Amino acid sequence: MIQIGMTTFVEHGSLLNKPKLTIEEYASYFPIVELDTCFYGIKSEKTSQNWVNKTPETFQFIVKAYKGMTRHSSWDDYYTSEKEMFLAYENFLSPLKQAGKLSAILFQFPASFKCTKENVNYLRQIRVYYPNEPISIEFRNGSWYDEKMKESMIKFMKEHQFSLVIVDQPQVALHSVPFDLSVTNPDFVFVRLHGRNKGNWLDDSEDWRKKRNLYCYSKEELKELSDVLKGIKAKNIAVIFNNNSAGDAAPNGMILKQILGVEYEGLNPNQTSLF
Repeated sequence: MIQIGMTTFVEHGSLLNKPKLTIEEYASYFPIVELDTCFYGIKSEKTSQNWVNKTPETFQFIVKAYKGMTRHSSWDDYYTSEKEMFLAYENFLSPLKQAGKLSAILFQFPASFKCTKENVNYLRQIRVYYPNEPISIEFRNGSWYDEKMKESMIKFMKEHQFSLVIVDQPQVALHSVPFDLSVTNPDFVFVRLHGRNKGNWLDDSEDWRKKRNLYCYSKEELKELSDVLKGIKAKNIAVIFNNNSAGDAAPNGMILKQILGVEYEGLNPNQTSLF
């Protein structure tokens, strides 16, 4: 099954000709969403329970790990131990797990997270904290795909049942990884589409959100992508569009849905725009 979705649900108001969408409205178009709500701070179970209550029974969530869990920042200002941090996040996940709506936890590591012995051991520790959780790993440092390391890295991912994210992104030295189709978990494959705007990929200005993922996939590019998706051997494939700096994600997702000829059952009742 190929499930198409977006990062966040709020930003795709173009589907209904309105500034923002509610999660209920979003769930009338797509069966899955990726949320970074806890990246800047771990929320309470009330937040995830609210998501559960407002979405259809079969709706799925990919949730981004807290930045302290992915070494984007230190955790010791807020937690007494690394274990306490992981436990707090586990509590947040509880309603999603109980409802069967947790598709994956996304550990998106920064470009500074290189393929080193220390970092490999940290990945092992993540699996110790979360022995049974569905975990997807996205690297931003090309050292993990180096010719000398890639084979061992893929084997490691398989052994630990990590889903290595298939990433489509601009190719920039030291801050990008290749579009690699290795399947490390046949139960779940995660394809994450960031766009191909090389010029703005490293933008870190105050309005970086309006620039970094400024890209609209052409119909030809989406057709090529559909062929790639059809060739992936996996039980479930999640395709998440993260190219929404100018609102292109949802339109691209709808076109890909049409190209693939997929229809999703069990969505919320369809909302119709008045204009």
